[in-house]
Amino acid sequence: MGRRSERLSRQGALAGEAGEGDVIQVVSRAFDVLRCFEGHEARLGNLEISNRCGLPRSTVSRLTHTLTRMGQLVYLPRDQKYRIGPSAVAMSASMMKGAQLRSMIRQRLQEVAEQVPGTVGFVVPDRFHLVYLQFARSAAALGLHEGTGSRISMASTAAGAAYTAALSPEIGDALINDMEREAPEAAKILRPRIEANRQSLRERGYVTACGLWSPHINGLAVPIWSPQYQTFVVITIGLLAAMYDEQRLHAEVAPVMVGLGRSLASLVEGAEGDVFNNRISRKPVAMAVHNNNKPINSEGVNELEAGTRRARPARSLRAGDGRR
Repeated sequence: MGRRSERLSRQGALAGEAGEGDVIQVVSRAFDVLRCFEGHEARLGNLEISNRCGLPRSTVSRLTHTLTRMGQLVYLPRDQKYRIGPSAVAMSASMMKGAQLRSMIRQRLQEVAEQVPGTVGFVVPDRFHLVYLQFARSAAALGLHEGTGSRISMASTAAGAAYTAALSPEIGDALINDMEREAPEAAKILRPRIEANRQSLRERGYVTACGLWSPHINGLAVPIWSPQYQTFVVITIGLLAAMYDEQRLHAEVAPVMVGLGRSLASLVEGAEGDVFNNRISRKPVAMAVHNNNKPINSEGVNELEAGTRRARPARSLRAGDGRR
């Protein structure tokens, strides 16, 4: 791996961290355009795309033309709009192989959803948002409508709070700095809470967010390290605030989600399928566990992981022995 690629991997591939000189703006902007399409059926014109991603309409026009030629977008003459094209769909499908593992993740999410009446999700970061890769919902999960492919805010959700808190301080702060430039309202929500979120993660292994995304919804989330993505993925649950206040989240929901975190961390880090492939050599390091003064052996960090992980409970919750 070249030095530049290694640096980007170590830093979590945040565009702002590598320095503006290292970022090819046209590539970054092309992905900004694709992010505007939040579903396979979404149809957007150049003006709508321009408004959503904050780029000049002339720039958007050139980008949509190029992306259409590449098959990433399809132009609909009757509507004079674009939608996601076959190449983008094929690329997504190729990255989502490993149906058996995904089915196991989905099954375990559903088990929790049946036990705790909410929407349980497995999400991955995408710039200033997170995207659901899997989800499960109980029949009683009123008002919670996220599903596979849904995007949620990083700033105003428990999942986003857990993800940013799990990053090393320098990487998390750099992400919030980028957010202040490009999404200042989101940064205003997240920055005042980041230290409290980090403390919660250190002490409890999870983060809560009550009434932040919606006054009617309370959430709890646990981050898990993903060797494939070299960053954290998150399991999260949203519940009706009228049924689960913050005290009940800690008392009843947290133990269930922590257990789910251990279970899924084992799948994610031990799987040999196409979705999560762990080929990173590790060595044990001593680490203290909350509510247990005895140090235990946990897996250390390799060179590429050093920038985005810390040897502390936020790293992940592992199966069987409760290591973090």
